Amino acid sequence: MTHTYPPLNVRIRTPRLTLAGATDELLERLVPLVRAGVANEPPWPFDDPMSLYADSPDREWKWLRAIWAGRARVSESFWRLYFVVLLDGEPIGMQDLVGADFARFGTVSSFSWLAPDRRGQGIGREMRAAVLHLAFAGLGAREAESDAFVDNHASNKVSRTLGYEPNGTTWDSRRGEVAPIQRWLLTRDAWERTRREDIELAGVQECLPALGLA
Repeated sequence: MTHTYPPLNVRIRTPRLTLAGATDELLERLVPLVRAGVANEPPWPFDDPMSLYADSPDREWKWLRAIWAGRARVSESFWRLYFVVLLDGEPIGMQDLVGADFARFGTVSSFSWLAPDRRGQGIGREMRAAVLHLAFAGLGAREAESDAFVDNHASNKVSRTLGYEPNGTTWDSRRGEVAPIQRWLLTRDAWERTRREDIELAGVQECLPALGLA
């Protein structure tokens, strides 16, 4: 199905999975994972509408509202592209790409989550590699940032494996308590050194005007 709104038509395909623009239809298919994915052990996630701390309809509504609001806030000064991760056609998580003053600075950041039973299988690395291909090969990014709580060893390992370098530390909160964050930076040169040729992009050129990049 082709949508009137170009960001919803962007797709990134790797030999293992597909990242598809987060339409309402795909979000609805993710709701059971959100409903089942209550965080009950460390490493604890961020305190935001996507954090899975309480099992209630209100949590699902907050999650949807956050994505709807983010999809609507798209301009040259800020955009956030939301993708549903599909494995064999089944939604298993999300991968986002964020650009702030991207036309000036060429810097992106990313955010992701994955169904608990899909973790530890290399999928997190594959979906990050996919969205980095969009950023560098599709949008012409200069660098990509990422961050994770210091004890989120899986996320930090993905960054290290994909060529990011440590880029200082900062702080954020989870469960109402402050915790240290490790920041990472991937330059275009570093990405080029391990660039993959088996990742395909679709719908990117048509999306550029919506991001202020035409």
